[in-house]
Amino acid sequence: MSKDRKNRITVRDIAITGILLAICIVFQIFKNMSVFITGPVVNACLIICSLSTGLIPAMILSVITPVTSFLITGAPVMTAVPPMMPLIMAGNAILVIMVCIFGNKNYVKISLGMAAGSILKALFMGLTISMGVLPHMLPEPMTKMLPALKIQFSVTQLITAAIGSVIAYVVWIPLSKSMSVTVH
Repeated sequence: MSKDRKNRITVRDIAITGILLAICIVFQIFKNMSVFITGPVVNACLIICSLSTGLIPAMILSVITPVTSFLITGAPVMTAVPPMMPLIMAGNAILVIMVCIFGNKNYVKISLGMAAGSILKALFMGLTISMGVLPHMLPEPMTKMLPALKIQFSVTQLITAAIGSVIAYVVWIPLSKSMSVTVH
């Protein structure tokens, strides 16, 4: 991509981001069945958006997906602890930023960006949500859920981001060829 291309959002970028958002919304319906279905797909969509459209559309998707997830599933913990929402958005943004920093021209760099993004996202969410917000803001009736919530917003984030990275990598190889993106 040329430097000019990275600073512009095209109709193509909007279309790709919209398609990826639609995929996220469809899979968020299954969140109540298993976060291990929804999480990897959402993370894969964030990564594919980063690789195919760049930072700004991927950041927009990072912000929208937690909102759509809340609107679809109505998670009680999100209602009880609203400060979690921007932290989840920031966790998604960390994944997106790391993938964009490493770029989309080299499979090794793509892999490093996904790995770094997955680890940093899980660390950030573990420190801010699991160790910061939840222990101090979770309402008394929900405190028995704290151990499970701590795992959900740390270890589970790492696992779902790693699985999403594998999905994105496998999808990106043929997708990059069809999009005329040269990857070595």
